[in-house]
Amino acid sequence: MRLDKFLKVSRLIKRRTVANEACDAGRVMVNGKTAKASQDVKTGDIIEIGFGVKSVKVEVQDVRETTRKEEAKEMFRYL
Repeated sequence: MRLDKFLKVSRLIKRRTVANEACDAGRVMVNGKTAKASQDVKTGDIIEIGFGVKSVKVEVQDVRETTRKEEAKEMFRYL
């Protein structure tokens, strides 16, 4: 699954366009490397997102095309 779509479906970022902009600005890293929005994400990948001064680091647990709001937190775990 594309990185921007994963960020939206998992609700780490609310909209796909915002996820694209974060990737373009270099604020998203996958496994320690700056990632583009089109990069593939798979189970076990470590994603780090910079939100201003705060940073969020998660491990991908599950990759699904769609999910309900209540189940979105099952797609990743915070590190």
